[in-house]
Amino acid sequence: MNFKFSVVKYFGPSIMKVEMPKELINILNKYVDEILLDDKKKSELNHGEFLIGDVTQEFKLENDFIHKSGWGNFLVTCVKKWIEIENNQTIKEFKIKNSWIVRQFKNEYNPTHWHAGHISGAGFLKVPKSLGISSQKKNTKPYFGGNLQLIHGSKMFLSNSLLSIEPKVGDFYFFPNYLMHCVFPFKDSNEERRSISFNALIDENIYNVYGN
Repeated sequence: MNFKFSVVKYFGPSIMKVEMPKELINILNKYVDEILLDDKKKSELNHGEFLIGDVTQEFKLENDFIHKSGWGNFLVTCVKKWIEIENNQTIKEFKIKNSWIVRQFKNEYNPTHWHAGHISGAGFLKVPKSLGISSQKKNTKPYFGGNLQLIHGSKMFLSNSLLSIEPKVGDFYFFPNYLMHCVFPFKDSNEERRSISFNALIDENIYNVYGN
């Protein structure tokens, strides 16, 4: 018996993956490297006390840099396209609440958390050549070292609750602010895992699906 079939899977939060332009990656990394040489600015921009991660350093991006560098334009362009694809609506408001850099090294991690605002995202500016391998002798278990893991709901039949993302330079993921996520520690490398994140507000009438 021959018949046509397809699997429809529309439940759960929407996630959009975008490849960041190499030029923008270079601009962001240069900015971070310059901040690292300026002790005064590092102290002024320190954001670690407001974030949950147990990592070497987390600091905010300056508002002026966000707009002049093209980072803000990248974010609004992507979010506009995402909302058009998902909701067939055009956002008129886009306000970046904050954007920050996370510098993570061996054995450091970011526990499960969620963000403020309406729209959030995370992407990768630097990734160690090796994030390590499983401690199991036969190495049959998946290794999640350095992975970003997105979490929604709980595991049920035909419904996964986890999406593990291996970091790759230039990959950026947009997701709704309430989506829980975490970052696993990695080992066997003294290199930096450098990521960038943001929180933003969009039109309240688009975000608030309940209309209250």
